[in-house]
Amino acid sequence: MRRGLRDLRVVDLSQGVAGAYATKLFADAGAEVVKVEPPEGDPLRRYSASGADTRARDGAFFRFLHASKRSVVGAPHDAAVQAWIAAADLVVESGDWPGLDPQALCREHPGLVVLSITAFGRTGPFAGRPATEFTVQAESGSLATRGLPEGAPFAAGSRITEWVGGTYAAVAALAAVRRGRAAGVGEHIDFSLCEVVNIAGTMYSDLFHSLAGRPPLPGPARTVELPSIEPTRDGWVGFNTNSRQQYQDFLLLIERTDLLPDPELARVDGRWRRRDEWNAIVRAWTSRHTTAEVVEKAALLRIPVAPVHDGASVLAHEQFRERGVFVKSPDGDFVQPRVPYLMDGRGMRPFEPPARLGAHTGDPAPPARDRRVGRAPHEGAPLPLAGLRVLDATAWWAGPSATEMLAALGADVIHLESVSRPDGMRMAGGVFVTLPEWWERSALFLGANWNKRGLTLDLADPRGLALMKQLLGCCDVFVENFSPRVVENFGLDWESVRKVNPRLVMVRMPAFGLSGPWRNHVGFAQTMEQITGLAWTTGHADDQPRIPRGPCDPLAGMHAAFAALVGLAEREATGHGHLFECAMVEGALNAASEQVIEYTATGHLMGREGNRAPWAAPQGLYRCRGEEQWLAISVATDAQWQGLRRALGDPEWTRHPALGSHAGRRASQDRLDSELSRWAAEQEVGAAVAHLLAHGVPAASLTDPRTAHSHPQLAARGFYERMEHAVAGSHPVATLPFRFASVSRWMRAPAPTLGQHNREILGGLLGLPDAEIDALEAAGVIGARPKGI
Repeated sequence: MRRGLRDLRVVDLSQGVAGAYATKLFADAGAEVVKVEPPEGDPLRRYSASGADTRARDGAFFRFLHASKRSVVGAPHDAAVQAWIAAADLVVESGDWPGLDPQALCREHPGLVVLSITAFGRTGPFAGRPATEFTVQAESGSLATRGLPEGAPFAAGSRITEWVGGTYAAVAALAAVRRGRAAGVGEHIDFSLCEVVNIAGTMYSDLFHSLAGRPPLPGPARTVELPSIEPTRDGWVGFNTNSRQQYQDFLLLIERTDLLPDPELARVDGRWRRRDEWNAIVRAWTSRHTTAEVVEKAALLRIPVAPVHDGASVLAHEQFRERGVFVKSPDGDFVQPRVPYLMDGRGMRPFEPPARLGAHTGDPAPPARDRRVGRAPHEGAPLPLAGLRVLDATAWWAGPSATEMLAALGADVIHLESVSRPDGMRMAGGVFVTLPEWWERSALFLGANWNKRGLTLDLADPRGLALMKQLLGCCDVFVENFSPRVVENFGLDWESVRKVNPRLVMVRMPAFGLSGPWRNHVGFAQTMEQITGLAWTTGHADDQPRIPRGPCDPLAGMHAAFAALVGLAEREATGHGHLFECAMVEGALNAASEQVIEYTATGHLMGREGNRAPWAAPQGLYRCRGEEQWLAISVATDAQWQGLRRALGDPEWTRHPALGSHAGRRASQDRLDSELSRWAAEQEVGAAVAHLLAHGVPAASLTDPRTAHSHPQLAARGFYERMEHAVAGSHPVATLPFRFASVSRWMRAPAPTLGQHNREILGGLLGLPDAEIDALEAAGVIGARPKGI
């Protein structure tokens, strides 16, 4: 029988999607999760994007997030809830219970892990600010990255910040719980949603700007990808061209190989400067073909491509149908995605119906944990994953983000490349091609690979492949994101790998899965955002779908990291290793799940609303005095609406009775935007933010992601740490979106240069003599410089 996390107990005191999804991941892996709610229940019980009546039945979205959990009505100080906490390994809270002190909980229950998920973290000058996902996106720098210069920037849709935040938080918590169970060391994890979306939504813009020498900013940070989502004869299709080869193949696809000699169009910034010309060229071809025709032609050329789905059409996609990705909810009322990973080809546990409010109030708590050897968090405690070794055969961002998290939490991570095929993200350093060793200057590579050791091996050479298999025998976890056929051609499929090391946990991260008609299709984060519906809810209502711009990479990475930790727990129970299949697209389908859930539960098809959202009204960006001065306002509750009225001086237009309810404000959003735009136009943005916050209204100015390291909240929390790199130099780098009470600094070493640790690993770990290493280097099996450069 699968054990997964069945030995763990979680008390969920949180509200919102991030905490709910973090604890859902625990519940789906077998943990006992008890949700503690006030008498009126979690506000999500009453929520529906369609505005459907949820008085008689909890909203479908709530039921998805809280399947397989118990419900207890009470408060943290109640004796009954205290008994559940005494029996728990993990408590999750989101700052919604007045007087709750998470650090005091750690002291009262040595060995307990407490995870605090808040907008800005529990420390720093922004701690406790009223906030919503929208104002967090504004402060993080994410919101400023998307849009056309002539229009307003737009937020990423589908609450993507909270989904990515939930996955990061779950990994951090499970690692800390693992240490707590093994060594009795507790932890307080102070998690910031602002920091998570800075990582997931700005593509390391600050680090890139630092690598470039911090030149004067040329204008707004916002852009859109070219090519990306394009019109077809019957809908929309999404492309992605991360590499020069993919760009060249794209020109072949659209029958414009005459453009190959044009060096400006071959560059991202060149296409941006000539975007009107470029769009006309591309759309002259795509608009003559159906979406299915374009997808078929592009896939044959190995160009990342996908149809752009909404919450209805995604259900019919052939890959998802054949793999059984969508399943009926436990009560049969709606359709939902399954858990986004499989262990040995199967799920961990069946979904159970969510508990009605207070259904388990009065149930006796299990016996309290034995805390006699427990200790509260303390500086100098071993990192949670110390002693584990991970072979990281991943590239680009999704895979490296998974192993970066494992490395930061203490694992010895060996990042594998070859001199003939370096990590594709490393080669993004080509923007600095005039500088020495430009391949060591990629912001994305440097940002996603710190704390790792670097090894090169040519797996096409039998000597390199033999060394890799020898290395697998020394590892606990093997993570790879090659296309499925490549792994199998190398003889590194699960059946072969487990013969080398029966205790190995293997995590495979294919784009679309190890089976199905799209098994061998190429896909990146942008592809996932296009195919799952995340792009469908991103962008202005009068514009085309736009991609959220990258968060599906770390989203996939954290799902894979969580699966790896579940695998280690299963190994401890069974004594042998397991295969985990973490299809990138299935993690993204969970983040886009609200669209499918709403459509199948109520018939409501969610779409693009620009900077508006079903859960807040009014919500938008409003121009203030000065150039590119934007004010973000988001009103999610009736109390915040009353605060906004007071802040504005209670003008006549705010007194209409219909505006007293969220539904009334949603229906009047056009009028509200018009009035707020008039008010904001006379304001200085900093003063307006301070004034609104003083009245309890979530508000923010727009942070430029290129200078985010100087943001007062991020700086106060030490989120950016100084990297000292042998080639790239000294730069601030975004680290992890949480602080451990026992850890003062996450970065122990910068990202490795190509093959930096070849001798250290091959000689020190595998025991090869220097002469043999010299011979491997002479033969090109290993090396420290890309071939052909």
